[in-house]
Amino acid sequence: MAALKNEVKSFIVQALACFDTPSQVSQAVKQEFDIDVTRQQVEQHDPTKRAGSHLAAKWQTLFNDTRKRFREQTAEIPIANRAYRLRALGRMAEKAETMKNMALATQIIEQAAKETGDVYVNRRVEPDKSLDEEIKRLEIEKRKAELKLIEKGGGNSNAQLLADLIARLPS
Repeated sequence: MAALKNEVKSFIVQALACFDTPSQVSQAVKQEFDIDVTRQQVEQHDPTKRAGSHLAAKWQTLFNDTRKRFREQTAEIPIANRAYRLRALGRMAEKAETMKNMALATQIIEQAAKETGDVYVNRRVEPDKSLDEEIKRLEIEKRKAELKLIEKGGGNSNAQLLADLIARLPS
């Protein structure tokens, strides 16, 4: 294993700091510098890994500074923005529909629903209510439904107990 020049080491450390895998970095070094480096050799330049635990302070500082800058700039990457992803999914869904590929359109619509959160499920939490109030409301609805089932079954003493419980719950 030949010693790497500082330029190559810097490239490796910065790529690892941007969350590239050792395999990706190894391939990038081959393309950029025409040097073959193994995954293990690349991993020695990652201070977050056991193999890189003895990395020189100079390279650790470069790694930490690059990672910090990368995390701060992630918001500037378009695909990291939900609105951008939703617009792209919208364009894809329209194209799938024009191609009469309804299965793909359905998958894209499902992905967009997942992207937006609670829209995919049949549940809405009102913004002015707290989560505890929403849980209480759902419990009341559940108990009312159970009461209706019991009443349809012949109206026994359990129905009366449930009715008493429901009466005690805050509305």
